[in-house]
Amino acid sequence: MSAPTPTSPPSNTTAPPPSTTTPPPSTPPPTTPATPSAPPPTSPPPPPTPSAQPPASTPPPPPAASPPSSSPPSPPSSSPPSPPSSSPSPPSSPPPPSSTTPSTPSPPSSTTPSTPTSKSSPPPPTSTSTPSPAGTSGGSSGISTGVVVGIAIGGVAILLVVSLFFICCNKRKRRRRDDEAAYYVPPPPGPKDDPYGGRQQYWQQNAPPPPDRVVAAMQNPPPPPPVASRPSPPPERVAMPPPPPPPLFMSSSGGSGSNYSGTENPYPPPSPGIALGFSKSTFSYEELARATDGFTDANLLGQGGFGYVHRGVLPNGKEVAVKQLKAGSGQGEREFQAEVEIISRVHHKHLVSLVGYCITGAHRLLVYEFVPNNTLEFHLHGKGRPTMDWPTRLKIALGSAKGLAYLHEDCHPKIIHRDIKASNILLDFKFEAKVADFGLAKISSDVNTHVSTRVMGTFGYLAPEYASSGKLTDKSDVFSYGVMLLELITGRRPVDSTQSFMEDSLVDWARPLLTRALEDGNFDTLVDQKLQNNYDQNEMARMVACAAACVRHSARRRPRTSQVIS
Repeated sequence: MSAPTPTSPPSNTTAPPPSTTTPPPSTPPPTTPATPSAPPPTSPPPPPTPSAQPPASTPPPPPAASPPSSSPPSPPSSSPPSPPSSSPSPPSSPPPPSSTTPSTPSPPSSTTPSTPTSKSSPPPPTSTSTPSPAGTSGGSSGISTGVVVGIAIGGVAILLVVSLFFICCNKRKRRRRDDEAAYYVPPPPGPKDDPYGGRQQYWQQNAPPPPDRVVAAMQNPPPPPPVASRPSPPPERVAMPPPPPPPLFMSSSGGSGSNYSGTENPYPPPSPGIALGFSKSTFSYEELARATDGFTDANLLGQGGFGYVHRGVLPNGKEVAVKQLKAGSGQGEREFQAEVEIISRVHHKHLVSLVGYCITGAHRLLVYEFVPNNTLEFHLHGKGRPTMDWPTRLKIALGSAKGLAYLHEDCHPKIIHRDIKASNILLDFKFEAKVADFGLAKISSDVNTHVSTRVMGTFGYLAPEYASSGKLTDKSDVFSYGVMLLELITGRRPVDSTQSFMEDSLVDWARPLLTRALEDGNFDTLVDQKLQNNYDQNEMARMVACAAACVRHSARRRPRTSQVIS
């Protein structure tokens, strides 16, 4: 028994070195080393061996032994019980040792493991099991905090990006709304609510619309896109590439043989960009001169106060009618622009189509499709012309009504021709009627059912309310169409001073006869004698009824053109 005891001190002496070497491996908290170190001091003789054994097998003592590393022999044994082991100093130190000690633990274990481990293995396992989780928990806590911080920063960044995205979207929506509010116009088919509807000052009698149109365009220059769909106060504007500006002059009256009830003074025309901007062909004066062989009399189709109409052939072989306006009266420039503007936007089987135009210096020319068979006036009232049979007269009446109905009811805003007459009804070889000469045409809004304007037209065709007060409606065209029906029925001109039996006009003469014929069914006194009763009785009765309704004195009682067709 005595022999074993002396051997223990040497082990005790050897124990301190391991403790000095082993301190680095102990990364765990100091709490575990305190428990193993406490038992040794209670029994000085035998415990020294256990005290040496635990440090060798257990890394925890290093923190406690770390301070006494300067004095390896006995101080560690006496100092272990002291609180420094349990003191908070090790907790603060664990991170550094953990990073630096991984390499040091291996040498101590190789030098002293054999003897200590065999002596007391039970206590170390308990002490080793506890420190390991503590070390891992410390590392995991450090990792978890870093992850949390990263996630928080990422979330904030995502929120910022999303908020910026929504702000941009809102700005775009506001811009779109502002744009829509600024450029909103009524649906294409009906600018019924167009602003110019309430501007009756543009339509007052003896107040020329073209200059007003210029003023309105300069005061309110809207962007090109909306301009194309909204008309200006008098006529609708078509915004497309404008031709070169015309000189401030020109003249014309309406069609061949036209007698106008009003005179006008020349004034500056509207801007060509407003009235003449459309997608038709433009020609040079030289091109049209070559097409008409120098505007020779051999190609002359007709003439009047407006100028001359010549037949021409374009380089592609297409036949055209070239209408050359002449200067002098101060009216032609305005009519030229109105006709180009209006006829370029209408397309119908019974309306003459515009091929192009020419503005060169003082020259103003309009190029139409060529309608080869002259006019209704030529065939009905021309000298030496064969009598037009009844079916042809009925066909012309229906075709003209269809073209007029298109202008009144299918165009938005509606177009009032203002000069419906026999000389403005062109015929092809099949006697299909085409309404021509839109020089006096005017665009009207449904908001203004009655507008005052300059009285223009041809005597004998003017509606009474239009001639007396300048009130213009589509019913004014209906009256003129009724006069043309009377021409087809009677074969007489609207105004003919050579006929002594006629009163002031064809309408005044025919009204009582129309009423009587509708009552007794006898049309002999009314129908053209050249027909020699070669007509269908029912068809004649219907045409007479239509003519009587169209020339009623009250505009409200006149039918629409579409009702005439049906």
